[in-house]
Amino acid sequence: MQTNNLGYPSIGSHRELKKACEAFWKNKISETELLETGKDIRLHNWKLQKDAGIDLIPSGDFSFYDQILDMTMTVGAIPERYSDLKADSSKSALDLYFAMARGYQHDGLDITAMEMTKWFDTNYHYIVPEFTKDQQFKLSSTKIFDEYEEAKANGILTKPVIPGPVSYLLLGKEKEEGFHRIDLIEKLIPVYHDIFRRFSESGVEYVQMDEPFLVMDLDDKERKAFTYAYESLHQQFPDIKIILTTYFGDLRDNLKTALSLPVDTLHIDLVRSPEQLDEILSSKQLPSHLNLSLGLVDGRNIWKNDFRQSLGLIQTATEKLGAQRITIASSCSLLHSPCDLDLEKDNAALSPEIKQWLAFAKQKLNEITVLKNLSLDEERNTAQQEYISNINAAKSRQTSKLIHNPKVSQRLNSVTEEDFSRSSSFPERKELQNQLLELPLFPTTTIGSFPQTAEVRKWRADFKKGNITQQQYETFLKQEIEKSIHWQEDINMDVLVHGEFERNDMVEYFGEKLEGFAFTKFGWVQSYGSRCVKPPIIYGDVHRPQPMTVAWTAYAQSLTDKIVKGMLTGPVTILQWSFVRNDQPRASTCQQISLAIRDEVLDLEKAGIEIIQVDEPAIREGLPLRKSDWDAYLKWAVGAFKLATSGVKDETQIHTHMCYSEFNDIIGNIADMDADVITIECSRSQMELLDAFADFEYPNDIGPGVYDIHSPRVPSRAEMVALLEKAKKVIPAERLWVNPDCGLKTRDWKETKTALVEMIAAARQLRERINEAVV
Repeated sequence: MQTNNLGYPSIGSHRELKKACEAFWKNKISETELLETGKDIRLHNWKLQKDAGIDLIPSGDFSFYDQILDMTMTVGAIPERYSDLKADSSKSALDLYFAMARGYQHDGLDITAMEMTKWFDTNYHYIVPEFTKDQQFKLSSTKIFDEYEEAKANGILTKPVIPGPVSYLLLGKEKEEGFHRIDLIEKLIPVYHDIFRRFSESGVEYVQMDEPFLVMDLDDKERKAFTYAYESLHQQFPDIKIILTTYFGDLRDNLKTALSLPVDTLHIDLVRSPEQLDEILSSKQLPSHLNLSLGLVDGRNIWKNDFRQSLGLIQTATEKLGAQRITIASSCSLLHSPCDLDLEKDNAALSPEIKQWLAFAKQKLNEITVLKNLSLDEERNTAQQEYISNINAAKSRQTSKLIHNPKVSQRLNSVTEEDFSRSSSFPERKELQNQLLELPLFPTTTIGSFPQTAEVRKWRADFKKGNITQQQYETFLKQEIEKSIHWQEDINMDVLVHGEFERNDMVEYFGEKLEGFAFTKFGWVQSYGSRCVKPPIIYGDVHRPQPMTVAWTAYAQSLTDKIVKGMLTGPVTILQWSFVRNDQPRASTCQQISLAIRDEVLDLEKAGIEIIQVDEPAIREGLPLRKSDWDAYLKWAVGAFKLATSGVKDETQIHTHMCYSEFNDIIGNIADMDADVITIECSRSQMELLDAFADFEYPNDIGPGVYDIHSPRVPSRAEMVALLEKAKKVIPAERLWVNPDCGLKTRDWKETKTALVEMIAAARQLRERINEAVV
């Protein structure tokens, strides 16, 4: 019996990678210094896993930005627009790499970034590969080999981790018509042969091939691509043991395909789908040589493993296959987990009672090893104390008085069907809102947040440390809000925002105001690139003890005669971007959050706020991976948004925001949310995402983002006008809003001001064209 970890966080226990990358981008450190930081993190991670007793330690899982972008570099699938940068001998491979991730606007070059989207149903983002019909692939990076040798030089044998060829293609996007990206499999496989040849020459024994698409809906052509790819690799390299890795779901109708592939080990996610173990073990297609890697330790949540349940699954598998064919593993990469619970030593926001229920990435490594030891007769006694501690923690959680609040249950039981619907239809509401708001054609606004400068972060930190008084802190925040309001007035923004200077994170801030949440100091996880978030922990019943945003929004509104939007995070997004309790259905937890947000919406309306935005960027992200499971999720997810927003008057305009999502398959459900205005990400896709809204004839107002805030690149006015002209061809002008594609908190003020001034000028230019056409 072996132990296996699928991947470890790249960011470092204290976000060393984030700090180094951002310093490098600002030319504060050299490339050599950045590379050295990466080397230090990798070595720390490998030693940590070796010391924890992990047998199959990953290499190649470390990334300076994104592992899929790493693979794009490895196979040479670099889009044509980067050719000048690629040919520039003064630029390094790392310069090219970051340009693909973030865009490039220097030295007379102006190159857009590659598209970014969510990694399956997580809050992690990956850089989407771009493919053309005549796409060529070539082994173009030695990163995966260099890191294997680096670990080896430090006395640690690893298993290289790479995206499998089929999933890599399916994760991409066709950039021209007339072909399907899976058609490129025969062109791609020779590069995988080159990779395996290098592995063979280096003495690699195991290779982890991540094929998460095996838990997705596949057609026959895609299944045949799996067969072709893996039979080809096995035929050429029979001595390399492939660990075929699936996660985030179960194999279902892809089981036969997975079991037919000539691989050494099949990894399955038994956290998401424990029932698939019996199906696999009872399958007549199960080869006698195939080993199973049991994904028992949750790589996506922070609760301690239930040793009793896991040991039951291990026993079931062992009785059928024997211990020698079983590997104990994390369910998926620990990328999605915070690094180390031991760092939370002096955290008043995380009580000892709650802390004993948790396990972060470092602790999960130990859980994997303990489960192995508990499963082996000769090692069982050495792990007995850990077993007793685990059982006691589980009992403590089941009986804790912190978790259940009878008043929350009573209120949920009092919810009626009428609570889920606005009183009038959108056309009726729009007429009333037009009369009240008196907005121009192509009204301009932002998504909500303004740059969180070093000064803002320092004041917040000083307040939390007790270095300044609450009055001093609030005075500073009022000054920042006042400056932002008057600046928005000066540039003639139509609908203003207060800037959210008081908020640390769009989910964490609300969690701090709600009951049922706990918080970490160092529980950071990577969202994309250097962007890290610190998800709150939902451990118990959720309710709102008092208003959360009303005072700040009302203060901002008091400074101007223009409209100031109220800004809230929606219930589904708060759920998705938190570590959620696993002792009740997620739908129940979400409805609790909905009622808390509903109270806030109504209080904002009472305070005279005429537009209220309830952001739901995660609603698409939460969609189950299998279409057959969609209806149940969408029913409660859409219902959660409607419950939160439907209590207002017809005149109150409800906005929502969604980013980095494909809407085609669920556009009808998006319409069912019945928001008066939806703002979406559209700039990186060059308005492609808007096609779904046009084809469906989406009935409400839309704000397609006209510039990409996840890149430091500032688009020109002409570029934004061109995007709006594209939008105007598919959406009536009277229903179009003009806005960035997301909040501006991660940008700096210089680029923000330049971009917003140009955005407003672009909207004004469109208005003038419409007026001229009318005349």
